[in-house]
Amino acid sequence: MKKISTIIIVVLVVIIGIAVAGPLYIINEGEQAVIVQFGRITDVVTKAGLKAKVPFIDEVIRYPKKIMSWNGEPRTVPTAERQFIFVDVVARWRISDPKKFYESINKLDIAYSKLSEIIDSEVRTVIAENPLQESVRNSNIIMERSNNEALRIGEGIEVEILNSSNQSNSSYDPITKGRRQLAKEILARSQRMVPEYGIELIDVVTRQISYSAELTPSVYARMIRERNQIAMAFRSEGEGRKAEWLGKMDNEKRSILSAAYAQAQTIMGNADARATRIYADAYNRDRQFFDYWRAIESYRQTMPKFDKTLTTDMDYFRYLYSTR
Repeated sequence: MKKISTIIIVVLVVIIGIAVAGPLYIINEGEQAVIVQFGRITDVVTKAGLKAKVPFIDEVIRYPKKIMSWNGEPRTVPTAERQFIFVDVVARWRISDPKKFYESINKLDIAYSKLSEIIDSEVRTVIAENPLQESVRNSNIIMERSNNEALRIGEGIEVEILNSSNQSNSSYDPITKGRRQLAKEILARSQRMVPEYGIELIDVVTRQISYSAELTPSVYARMIRERNQIAMAFRSEGEGRKAEWLGKMDNEKRSILSAAYAQAQTIMGNADARATRIYADAYNRDRQFFDYWRAIESYRQTMPKFDKTLTTDMDYFRYLYSTR
């Protein structure tokens, strides 16, 4: 009887142990797992669903199947000219081969450390192989805008500033790759190293690039110098347009005055001709009255200017002495 009770108890303990250990497990969406027996991988599960395992023997190690992000720390990196800049990059990655990942890395924390080691190394290598402008610019559009900048100063009026080729060459250096291409190079170099860890590196993006404290003053000074050059070009263009417009205004003024003078002379000539004709007509109608009227008009203009007049006989004053 005691033996039967002992057997029943043992069986119950085994059943309870199996139930606690769980012969079934669930793989959720976005998960994948490796099944390990005594440190050896026996299976890799990549599809979601209800799965079976051997209790107490099989160990289920789960890994994310989704795309994950890696955020690097901003680091000081020297360029080809030995100018130091702060570079901050981010990356996206996922576990593509759970078996390799378990055998080489095993844990996500170690994977992040390994990615930091690989990507940071490639960032330093790529940045150090290229000059500063390749890291901070994506295209040469700034040179095109500097060579042909426009200022709209009024309705329908646009002033174009054309810098000389010497100014543009001294202000900006042309790029051959640019920041995006450097990020692609970093991605390509890093991708060659991560497959052995069961990792797929999807992309690497430069989140921020900033100048170091030693480089910032020289960069600001260069920016100020470039803006001053553009401002001087605007002022020079403005002075040239001002002189052009003043010249046009002066020419128009002279043309208007010349036309007005010619018109005035024509009017005055016509008026004089008409007056002469009127005088001639009046003279021919009554010559004596005409002479009298002209003499009186002359007296009105000349007499107030004379302080005294001494004469005994003068034809000019004949109408003053005549009784008729």
